[in-house]
Amino acid sequence: MTADRPARLLALTLLTAGLATAACGASPATTTTATRTPAPPATGAAGSGLVPAADKTLSFVADGTTTYATLHVPAHRRGQSLAGALLLPGSGPTDRNGDEGPAFAPHTLSLLAGVLGQAGVMTLRFDKYGTGQTGLGRYANDPGALTMQAFVRQDGAAYRSLAAQPGLDRQRLLIVGHSEGGLTAMLTAESASPRPAGLALLAPQDERLLDLVRIQLGEQLAAAVRAGQLSRAVAAQNETLISRAITAFRAGQPVSTTGMVSSIASLFTGALFSSVNASFTRSDDAIVPAAVAAQLAAGTRVLVTCGTADTNVPCGTLPALRAGLRQARTTGPGLVTLSGVDHLLHPAGTAANDQVLAPAAVAALRSFLTPY
Repeated sequence: MTADRPARLLALTLLTAGLATAACGASPATTTTATRTPAPPATGAAGSGLVPAADKTLSFVADGTTTYATLHVPAHRRGQSLAGALLLPGSGPTDRNGDEGPAFAPHTLSLLAGVLGQAGVMTLRFDKYGTGQTGLGRYANDPGALTMQAFVRQDGAAYRSLAAQPGLDRQRLLIVGHSEGGLTAMLTAESASPRPAGLALLAPQDERLLDLVRIQLGEQLAAAVRAGQLSRAVAAQNETLISRAITAFRAGQPVSTTGMVSSIASLFTGALFSSVNASFTRSDDAIVPAAVAAQLAAGTRVLVTCGTADTNVPCGTLPALRAGLRQARTTGPGLVTLSGVDHLLHPAGTAANDQVLAPAAVAALRSFLTPY
């Protein structure tokens, strides 16, 4: 979906489309392959009845591919049942920690797992197709066959793996999705069993993919004009060419990038419309997030956040998604606007690789978790 890295002037790193998010497949066979247990707190002496926090490496099967995951079990009383949350990442080759390798490592998902763990919520996060231990699996010889639906099947398999964990209360299952993961959280919830009690949609994809691309590129062109890097005439010409390219792609017609700023042309010919990525782009762009929201089960508790410093999914794009949620009669906090927070849930101006969540984002998530 949208660029999960801070937007760079006329140099989006949008999705690496064939490698985006999601989930929902065949019944997973879940195995525990390793366990790392942090040192227990001083009050967790043997016989005290307190089970110390632990991270467990799990694997499950989705569409014939073994997917590798981390299950975080927070400190809890022996015999206590726990709420559980599936964590879903943003677009691109984003691994279980929310990173794309050492060059881009904000740790978004592992930080969210920490917040949830402190609230007593068990979490599962995994390496989606094309990342980490999972790799491309069955798609290694044909990565162009990866579609949004494949990622959603993978998410569904992850959800079932979480639901099968001992000590988990199946009536308190949640899905927490960041960026594109907000959209795939809703798609996963449609067929999940049991239905999730709540969804936290953090800076979620709230428009069709290519509509968000148009918005992002328009903002970057405007910024280039303000900086004196482009003339108004060149920016206007590029906005027209972007719209034409999107219209042509949606109609199945050849896409021309002639006359586009080179970085924008490269985005279309590479990350979006290349032979490897076109199927994913088409499958994502066909989805209208507001329509998906309208199909959620009535009574589902939903949090939606938007950051006022988010240039990837601006707050102004949210009305249609919120209307869909109202149509579904969802409950919960609804929209929480995060002042001065960017797309990575950082305080504005924070470097991409600073592994920190804005206090406002943490507070919104903790408020959402209160009933669980």
